[in-house]
Amino acid sequence: MKQIIEQLTSIPVAIISGIISMLFVFYLSIKVTKSDYGDEKMQTISSLIRKGSIAFLTREYKTISYFLVVLFVILFFGVAKKTAIAFVIGALCSMLAGVIGMNISTLSSSRTAKKCESSFNDALGIAFPGGAVMGLSVVGLGLLGLGLVYFGFILFLTNYGSSVFEAVKEATSMIVGFSMGASSIALFARVGGGIYTKAADVGADLVGKVEKGIPEDDPRNPAVIADNVGDMVGDCAGMGADLYESYIGAIVSGLVIAVFNLNDVKSAMLCLLIASVGIFSSIIGVFFVKTNKEEDPQITLNKGLTASMIIFVIGTFLLSKFWYNNLKVFWSIISGLFAGMVVGFVAQYYTSGRTVKQIAEQAKTGPATAIIEGTAVGMISTLIPLISIALATIIAYKLQGVFGIALSALGMLALTGTTVAIDAYGPIADNAAGIAEMAHMGQEVRKRAERLDAVGNTTAAVGKGFAIGSAALTALALFSAYGETVGLSNIGINILDARVITGMFIGCVMPFFLISKTLQAVGRAAYSIVEEVRRQFKEIPGLLEGKALPDSARCVDITTQAALKKMIIPGVSAIILPALVGIVLGKESLGGFLAGSLITGVPLAIYLANSGGAWDNAKKYIEEGNLGGKGSDTHKASVVGDTVGDPFKDTSGPSLNILLKLMSVVALVFGGLIISINQWLIKILPFLG
Repeated sequence: MKQIIEQLTSIPVAIISGIISMLFVFYLSIKVTKSDYGDEKMQTISSLIRKGSIAFLTREYKTISYFLVVLFVILFFGVAKKTAIAFVIGALCSMLAGVIGMNISTLSSSRTAKKCESSFNDALGIAFPGGAVMGLSVVGLGLLGLGLVYFGFILFLTNYGSSVFEAVKEATSMIVGFSMGASSIALFARVGGGIYTKAADVGADLVGKVEKGIPEDDPRNPAVIADNVGDMVGDCAGMGADLYESYIGAIVSGLVIAVFNLNDVKSAMLCLLIASVGIFSSIIGVFFVKTNKEEDPQITLNKGLTASMIIFVIGTFLLSKFWYNNLKVFWSIISGLFAGMVVGFVAQYYTSGRTVKQIAEQAKTGPATAIIEGTAVGMISTLIPLISIALATIIAYKLQGVFGIALSALGMLALTGTTVAIDAYGPIADNAAGIAEMAHMGQEVRKRAERLDAVGNTTAAVGKGFAIGSAALTALALFSAYGETVGLSNIGINILDARVITGMFIGCVMPFFLISKTLQAVGRAAYSIVEEVRRQFKEIPGLLEGKALPDSARCVDITTQAALKKMIIPGVSAIILPALVGIVLGKESLGGFLAGSLITGVPLAIYLANSGGAWDNAKKYIEEGNLGGKGSDTHKASVVGDTVGDPFKDTSGPSLNILLKLMSVVALVFGGLIISINQWLIKILPFLG
């Protein structure tokens, strides 16, 4: 008993790590906001983007809150009161991380554009710390919130007569609600933000760049402000919620397996300490992104990621060797970290360099060949990542069983602070380029901002790679935890069982269903934007000549309404369908359902993210003056490819990894209730058995 109490001191360590992360967020925020905001025109444009972003996030969270209330009531009366409380806190922490990150990102963009006047490196020195606020808010609030709720539950239960181990066990079963809260917010935020940003982007590009032949982010285009707002709400706040959910899911799956599979409190505490080491590694890594000389920004950003990884490896080795006294856990962690690196750098390879130039070459013969080449690139890019994920799974399982898989997922996600920082840098750079164009800051400033933006597309692909790779391992760990809670771990799942096969087929369809709904949402919302932009160019005298101002607010309103309306069905489906399969067909079918969705969802997510990123950078390669440059037929063909790829990489693809984990969490949280209802149905409808 004394030993368990000593081990529980790891929870305050995790809480303190979260506090330190948030203090560093405060430091970075001051650094960013001290920088020059720009002239009055820049401030006006930035203010419009900021107001639009805050307005959308407010309306989005208000819409989500109704859904959260319903789920809270179901959890409170159907599962456990403390699980319901954890669910709400998990959701609120996710919302808060999005608000903090997006708030600083909107303040960073104009400052980055202003710094582009002096030098490229000065601009990077603002854009990256702005992104780091998002990254460290995600891990700081995640570990702080999770640690406080977990520790609070344990103290409450021990004070009311439970033994320490019983309290830990009960608290662990309830803390799963925290993960479900994070997952629920993430799917709505990613889908809603993704629909918004890509509808505005596609609409602005099709009319402005293709039909009217005006530059990207031209202030005459009514959809430009909505496009820049979309970068903030989709690629920043939505992406932050995405990785927050992944991070929490990995930790919670490790806690559940350690307590219920291994009956070992020390193993559970190891998960929290690994996350703490990851936070400190990410903080130190920020200081390695130095901008004291002109060099490729990709190299500069990779320095920060590499430094964080080296520090994390050293920290986890010492933790495994001297605290846990078992180096097998170290190699399990490293297997996930290595797999994450492979997935990320493969994404980097297929969205830059020679691959992008080949797609640009294909655009010379029209959009069809560019789309064919980009599709092929996205598909082949799934090969190495899936092999690396499979190898990580095998290695981790051989070393530490199911707990090893959870550790592998933690290894991949422990550096979420760094990967989100690098990813969130992208929309800041994109908005800086937009502000430079709208404020007429000159060709040199725009060129520097576009260079930052082009690298941002690749860094975003790396971030998405980590998120997708972690989805596979985290969903697998959560799936294993589900097996533990419903009694499938002892008997396993027989894939020749008709119930399992039925569940697998239904599960395989779920990723396609989500992709269909999100692509439709973007396409239809973009159609509305195209019609509105055409109308304004036609009906507002002097708009195309720059003698009149566009009605940007109308485009913002159209995209907001479309995003909020269209995000409901995908979000609700991820909750209802797993529960429905379990209730009607049983726990075995639900297990098959989760496995089927995982097998199709991961390669689809990688394909969508990488093909979209490749099309985008092929367009930017042409815009740099290659193959005819801006305005050429080759450029117009590449814009069409980029238009197809936009919802691929920023809406449908990223939403898939959240879908996989949310469905696993739903199965884990509602497992007992689902089985009870299923058994009741079998009694009154015997043919279901």
